[in-house]
Amino acid sequence: MPPVTLQQKLSTERKSDFKNNVGRYGRFFAPAATWPVSVLEVVVSMGVVIGVCYVIRPGDPLLLGLGFPWVWLAATVFALRYGALIGVLAGFCISVAWQVFYGSNPDTLFPTMHFVGGLTLVIIAGHFNDVWTTRANRLQNINNYLDERLVSITNNHYLLRVSHERLEKDLLSKPSTLRDAVGYLRNLSLPNVQNESLPNAQVMLEFASLSCQIDIASIFELKDDGFSKVAMAWVGEHFELNADDPLVKESIEKQALAHLRNIDANESAYLACVPITSSLGHLKGMLVVRHMPFLSLNFDNLQLLLVLLNYYADGIEQREIVMPIQNSVPECPYEFALELGRMARMRAISSVESSLVALVFPRRTVADSLFDQVVRQHRALDLRWVFSADEIQMLVILMPLTNEAGIEGYLLRLENNLKSQFDTDLIEAKVAVHSCSVDPSNPADGLKDLLERCGYHG
Repeated sequence: MPPVTLQQKLSTERKSDFKNNVGRYGRFFAPAATWPVSVLEVVVSMGVVIGVCYVIRPGDPLLLGLGFPWVWLAATVFALRYGALIGVLAGFCISVAWQVFYGSNPDTLFPTMHFVGGLTLVIIAGHFNDVWTTRANRLQNINNYLDERLVSITNNHYLLRVSHERLEKDLLSKPSTLRDAVGYLRNLSLPNVQNESLPNAQVMLEFASLSCQIDIASIFELKDDGFSKVAMAWVGEHFELNADDPLVKESIEKQALAHLRNIDANESAYLACVPITSSLGHLKGMLVVRHMPFLSLNFDNLQLLLVLLNYYADGIEQREIVMPIQNSVPECPYEFALELGRMARMRAISSVESSLVALVFPRRTVADSLFDQVVRQHRALDLRWVFSADEIQMLVILMPLTNEAGIEGYLLRLENNLKSQFDTDLIEAKVAVHSCSVDPSNPADGLKDLLERCGYHG
């Protein structure tokens, strides 16, 4: 038997309100009825009451001689039960009965005050019913609305609790963001062993599996005769590479991420294959994913995995990334040029923006203090390049994973700091600010153009 929901329970309670609020004898003598049934009930009941009175007093069926209008008491009960209109109908039945039993005698006068008093009593009682029925219906509608709101709030609270638990679970199983990953991988690919093609591959794979929620995966190195069947790094169950697998062939042919679009497909034993290629397109190896949670096999997660592997691979062939930038801007530091090339390729692959900001300070005592303060204030992931010329001092900042909004936020925090420390801002201190996005196709020319805008020509 399926469980009863809160909505069904409240609906059942609303339908049974009348039964729960009316006593046993009340339900028998005054059952709830629709309008046609109530009219028929009043006509028949008044006929029965008058008939009983006729049996008791055949000469005075309306009990006019007893000193109390007992027949009108029945009409009052119906008015209290159904309202003023039904009460008037009951009074009309009494009038018809008077015409039947008393109207044939020409000497009998119509008891005007008796009927006026009875109808007045019936109308007052019926009006009482109408007023309180309206109020009860209004309160019932309010209660129904509150019940529906309670059901809605309960359902929303349940969904919120489920989503919170899911978010908490995802946060615990995937604690790093792309910004954290870049900070961790920045120095990871520096070779510890000479002539090692994929340095620190095991550490890299463990970090990628934690970030992307991978259960079973291996990294296979590319050698002169093709991919090695034995993994050089793995997480979970160890397995050998099947070079004839269609997913592996597709990834090698396109040198791009390949994954199953149909989870139930039996063509491949793997879920995803990610090539490890440098910025010059040199294939170094391949990461093969054999098992990962179903909900983790989505575009965003696989794209993050691809970005992490490419960022790692760019740190292996560093000279190929650094040389074009240093040839265009010879004074550029090695680490700055390397990170600039990495961010350019990351934007080309994943469209994640990074930015360059140049601050130009004039050479004077106050400006030197401002310059030192700005140099000390920087974000953990940013790289700085500081140099001086005859009349200016320049600070070039590479801001990974930062767009225009991030630049505006950085400059706002910088101005607030200068305002609190020196009671000035960038405009009053005559500090020139230049910025640009990292060019994904030619980062060296973008850096050179930024320096030329600052008035520095090398």
